[in-house]
Amino acid sequence: MDITTTQDTAPPPLSPPPAETRQKQAARGATRPGDRIFLGLSRGSGIFLLALMAAIAVFLTYRAALVLTKNEGNFFTTFEWEANGSPPVFGIAVLAFGTIVSALIAMIIAVPVAVGIALFITHYAPRKLSGPISYVIDLLAAVPSIVYGLWGALVLVPHMTGLFSWLDEYFGWTGIFAWQGGAPRSMLTVGILLAIMILPIVTNVSREVFKQVPQMHEEAALALGATRWEVIRMAVLPFGRSGVISASMLGLGRALGETMAVATVLSPTFDINASLLDPGGGTFAQNIASKFGEANTTGQDALIASGLVLFVITLLVNGAARAIIARRKEYSGANG
Repeated sequence: MDITTTQDTAPPPLSPPPAETRQKQAARGATRPGDRIFLGLSRGSGIFLLALMAAIAVFLTYRAALVLTKNEGNFFTTFEWEANGSPPVFGIAVLAFGTIVSALIAMIIAVPVAVGIALFITHYAPRKLSGPISYVIDLLAAVPSIVYGLWGALVLVPHMTGLFSWLDEYFGWTGIFAWQGGAPRSMLTVGILLAIMILPIVTNVSREVFKQVPQMHEEAALALGATRWEVIRMAVLPFGRSGVISASMLGLGRALGETMAVATVLSPTFDINASLLDPGGGTFAQNIASKFGEANTTGQDALIASGLVLFVITLLVNGAARAIIARRKEYSGANG
């Protein structure tokens, strides 16, 4: 037998079908009752979620449209909230500023700390230590917001005086950290409390993402002589970047919409202070929670209008995060 001839006439290896072909084959193969039921439930869940979001948007838009025509002030620039008056005068300038500033403070504090904790648990801590730390973080994520609020009002606020004095002494010249000596129920205190609240969320998601880093990537970096930090910088962080962004957006969503903790700690006023240490300001969720009970029909519609703005801000933030991830394919863990 001519071995050369046999090898030359052997059929070429089969290449895997393209993605579209595999999807069509999977769709044709979903003929079993269990597959059809699962497909229907999955598709129905997605459609129900979209319908629910659309219903919420329609309700908020309808109620907001009823009251905005009656508003005697500019809804976006007025520094006042007298929605129960006749005529009503209200605006969201202070609420938008306070919501965004407090959420940004929380993100600046919480995200680096959360990523550091997640890296420590997954790559530095021994197994006997990483387990208890993970358990404690899971417990922190389950604590109700009102408990955080009570702790913030009774423990955090009284102990912020020293920090405020130090910031005023060394950085008061900036105006941002100038302090007039009032009660430390300010935007900085709210931001610190929100950072503590979103820390478990960002940590847990980041930890699970870092656990999915292929072991071969880390071993290859170590074999090339990389240090532990170089392995994290070159293999772990690029792989988990999209997960960290998603975790940050989850934390930001909670920070933007947090209600009871902010209402318990903050001394709300309808003015914008240049200093983060002076009492005052407000957020959308805190304003809705504190004024909804005493509001008349017009006042409730005004609060719903402010809730519509918060709804839009949340959608824009999540949309921007998805755009950032989709814009850079290397953010995907599958490409790491």
